[in-house]
Amino acid sequence: MIAGETFLSYCVLIALALLCLSFLLTVLRVLKGPTLPDRILGLDMLVAVAIGFIAVLGIRTGFSFHVDIAIALGLVGFLATVAFARFVMSRKPEDAPHRPASGADRETRR
Repeated sequence: MIAGETFLSYCVLIALALLCLSFLLTVLRVLKGPTLPDRILGLDMLVAVAIGFIAVLGIRTGFSFHVDIAIALGLVGFLATVAFARFVMSRKPEDAPHRPASGADRETRR
């Protein structure tokens, strides 16, 4: 049975490494993201990665308490995403950052 435990420990390490990589790429998207919806989607992805971390740590330690924490974090993350989406939808066009008009826009304004 030691082979099964060894296989599980390797799988947990690989999962943690992949989650770390996805965490770093997602933080890059949140910081760089060209628009506000991109940043909001990145924050939602950070919540998903955190849930993955908690699930993998629950498998590694064997405590089922981690599942409860992951469910609570998922609910809070969902509510935060809905709140951000409502914020983006309620913004007025004059609140949005000004972007310069392209050549085609200038022609139609004349």
